[in-house]
Amino acid sequence: MEDDRPRDGHRDGLLLGVAAYGLWGAFPLFFPLLRPAGALEILAHRMVWSLVTMLLLVALLGKISALRAIVVDPRTRSLLVVAALTITVNWAVFIYGVNAGRVVETSLGYFVNPLVTVLIGVLLLRERLRPGQWLAVGVGGVAVAVLTWDYGRPPWVALALAVSFGTYGLAKKRADVGAVESLAFETAVVSPLAVGYLVWLGATGAGTFTTEGVAHALLLASAGLVTAVPLICFSAAATRIPMVSLGLLQYLTPVLQFAVGVLVVGEDMPPGRWAGFALVWLALAVFTVESLRHRREVLATRRADVRDATV
Repeated sequence: MEDDRPRDGHRDGLLLGVAAYGLWGAFPLFFPLLRPAGALEILAHRMVWSLVTMLLLVALLGKISALRAIVVDPRTRSLLVVAALTITVNWAVFIYGVNAGRVVETSLGYFVNPLVTVLIGVLLLRERLRPGQWLAVGVGGVAVAVLTWDYGRPPWVALALAVSFGTYGLAKKRADVGAVESLAFETAVVSPLAVGYLVWLGATGAGTFTTEGVAHALLLASAGLVTAVPLICFSAAATRIPMVSLGLLQYLTPVLQFAVGVLVVGEDMPPGRWAGFALVWLALAVFTVESLRHRREVLATRRADVRDATV
């Protein structure tokens, strides 16, 4: 019976990972439901209701002491302030892109995010890329050039999403704290501005929370749960399956967003755009294969070292 538990845990982890990335992939279907609220009003509600949701989770999961530890640690606090600002930019650009009918471009941002992340490592952390990684980044650069030519402008929505999320990931990695308490702190940092903006909208009559009916108000309030549920699934998955599996699952999100943009929203995909995306997918294939090969080599070296040490 005990032999089945690891397999069950791995299976549950995969299901939780699929749920997390699947929900994130379905986000382009959710935010248009919040119209006629504008992108900034939606963002403000997402911040405020996410804070309410995360504080409830902190209390229910017994994370109050962990949250207090973040508040009193200057280094962690500073890193998570950076994370809060960058994820705010990411959320704002994503909501704008989805509601402006640029879902395919938002999916591009999350396709190229792994490549941008390794570039951030080179530029900020002085990391050295392996030849396969340089090849993937180079192909990704060509892809962005092709898409710039096709769009007639740089795909700034995609680039802003990739850079902001890559920077967010770097700050979170260096902070090295739990997902629930860290997001609670991040939303607490930006929520005062969000509350002030919503009060101003209400005072000027420009807000939609109280003017579009109960269903609309409930949808806006549900943005907190929509933010929290996939995060909880992701956190649970990360403790049950290897990071390699989690890394491969991350491509589910942009694949689903791309499918929504093309098949549901019906965005135009001329030949040049298909060519650009094909190059992005090629770059990701090179990047993934190289990463898996390198990991196998590292594990083989470690096993050999262990054997040598026991001889």
